[in-house]
Amino acid sequence: MRYKTAEEYSSEILNGNRLALSRAITLVESTKSEHQKIAGEFLNKLIPHTGKSIRVGITGVPGAGKSTFIETLGCYLIENRHKVAVLAIDPSSTVSGGSILADKTRMEKLSVSPNAFIRPSPSSSHLGGVAQKTRETMLLCEAAGFDVIIIETIGVGQSEVTAASMVDFFLVLMLPNAGDELQGIKKGVLELADAIAINKADSKEIEKALLAKKVYENAMHILTPISKNWMPPVLTCSALEKRGIDEIWKTILKHKEIFEQSGELIKKRKEQEINWMWAMLDANLKNYIFSMPAVKKAISEAKHALQEGKITPNSAANLILDSITNRSQNQESQDAISGLVRSR
Repeated sequence: MRYKTAEEYSSEILNGNRLALSRAITLVESTKSEHQKIAGEFLNKLIPHTGKSIRVGITGVPGAGKSTFIETLGCYLIENRHKVAVLAIDPSSTVSGGSILADKTRMEKLSVSPNAFIRPSPSSSHLGGVAQKTRETMLLCEAAGFDVIIIETIGVGQSEVTAASMVDFFLVLMLPNAGDELQGIKKGVLELADAIAINKADSKEIEKALLAKKVYENAMHILTPISKNWMPPVLTCSALEKRGIDEIWKTILKHKEIFEQSGELIKKRKEQEINWMWAMLDANLKNYIFSMPAVKKAISEAKHALQEGKITPNSAANLILDSITNRSQNQESQDAISGLVRSR
């Protein structure tokens, strides 16, 4: 069935139609204006039916086993009567623009469950490694009845900051072989964490895992907690052996309870909405500006001048800015003339 109107999309999504959900996400991710128009319409209709899920962000150092952990956690939640949506963001190639999109193959058991929905989305080189439309996708999944939303980051640089800005609970996965350099993990990432989990704490690695636990606990005590009501714990688990998963979920629920009682959860989500608005305004303004014929021409001329070695990058940037300013001034003049003509 083909859905044509925003009413049809919203109605089917609220009924839990997975096909409608997938197609709606495709429209949300599309850059075509006609797709963006209908996507905006059904998103507005669905807003009252969102916000009831637990939003969990998961990142980790390379090799920490994020996909295996998410599949084990997802299966555990489904066994406990939850509906789980996993929004896995794969890195886009800087050469071809393509994406790996392999999370469905890495999560074989979870991907075939009727109570799970896995949507791999390319980051499209968006700042933070998180797909630009992940927030809208999260809302669509909530409207479709998924009560746990898991966002997996690609785990590079700014991606953790972006992911943490759209979830209720941010979990950082680490490995049991913690060294003097804390595995190169950045201080900023630890400051964002609501909990740290030492994954791969298998039977053979339990001693190393416990040692790593102490190292990270010491590191966390040096940092200033985000909330006065919550001290991020350091936990151990084995996604492969399915140990410690229940404790991690209980920690997430405890965090939710404390933040709901203190009012911090509502405050946090409201702040995220405002930040989301500014991010979308920034993106839309860029798209609008770079679509101007005068700006396109200026960019082409600036690039050519740079390649010829005639100007500096700073001068090239100013050349492009001048094309925007001149257009604005011309528009103001045209508006003034039109106003005079109408007044006569």
